[in-house]
Amino acid sequence: MRFMIIVKATSDSETGVMPEDETLISEMAGYHEELAKAGMLLDASGLQPSSKGWRIKYDGAKRTFVDGPFAETKELVAGYTLIKANTREEAIEWTKRFPNPAVDGQRGEIEVRQLFELEDFEPGEGVERFRKLNLPGQAM
Repeated sequence: MRFMIIVKATSDSETGVMPEDETLISEMAGYHEELAKAGMLLDASGLQPSSKGWRIKYDGAKRTFVDGPFAETKELVAGYTLIKANTREEAIEWTKRFPNPAVDGQRGEIEVRQLFELEDFEPGEGVERFRKLNLPGQAM
C-alpha cells in the first residue's frame, strides 16, 4: 500500500520563507532517514511556491491555462513524502511521527491519502498499458 503525505502550504511557504536555522531541515532529514532504513521511503520533495506554478482547468474538451500564484493557501501543497506501508495502521503510526513542517514551529498540517494500485481497477487494456510503463513504486 502506498500513501502520500501531503504537506499543506502556509503563508510562509507561499512567500518562499526558508527556516532561519537548520532545525526543521535536520528533523525532516532524520525522519526520512528512518523511513529509508525501514524500507518505506519511495520519494519526497518540497515544492516551490504556487507563484512559480500554473493550473490547467478543464470544461469538457476545452482547456484553460491559469498562471500562479493561487489565493487559497490552505488548499495548496508545499511538499510531499511518498511511502509504502504494509497496512493503513503502519502508515498512520509513521505519519504521527512526521515533524511539524511549518517554518519555526508555527502551525502546520499534513494530509495523508492512499494511492490507487493497478490491482484496484478492473483488468483491461488501459491497466495493462500502465503496467508496461513499469513506474517506480508501481505494484506489479
